[in-house]
Amino acid sequence: MTNPPPTDVTLLLKRHTDGDPNALSELIPLLYKELQRLASSYLRRERTDHTLQTTALVHEAYLRLVDQKEVTWNNHAHFLAVAAQMMRRILVDYARKHKSLKRGSSAPKISLEQAAVVSKEQTHEMIVVDELLTKLASFDPQGGRIVELRFYGGLSVEETAEAMSISCAKVKREWTVAKAWLMREIRRSSLTSER
Repeated sequence: MTNPPPTDVTLLLKRHTDGDPNALSELIPLLYKELQRLASSYLRRERTDHTLQTTALVHEAYLRLVDQKEVTWNNHAHFLAVAAQMMRRILVDYARKHKSLKRGSSAPKISLEQAAVVSKEQTHEMIVVDELLTKLASFDPQGGRIVELRFYGGLSVEETAEAMSISCAKVKREWTVAKAWLMREIRRSSLTSER
């Protein structure tokens, strides 16, 4: 299946922004393969035997996207960028819930599917990476967004540039700097946790 023409997607996004309740339901089938690609990119970083499948992550993200009443969709890449951010938040929320359940706190009840989404070994790492990405975004919002789109969302340099309305050269520069900072901080975090 080929990607839908950007004009079709852009028109449907405009209709959705203008309040057409049917636009999003027409849009999702056009973008389903791309949403699956995003979900697969996220889930590759999870354990192989968890029960949350690509389709379930796509559907959860879809439910959250449908609730976005105040978003003005700029274009196809903007939509995919927001979808990627939703998927990251879903997985981090599950990791935090799983971690609080492990501590025996009075955590909210979650389904078996939700609890199984994150392996015991990866729960801590996912939360640390999310915290580092949040820290990066606090002093370098553009770098944090590029990491989120490139690493988590699996967007290409070109797609990231389009989603952020910046040049490909700027994406490459920011990506290199942000990756270096994150790797340094991850190493520091690892050294601290070994002590």
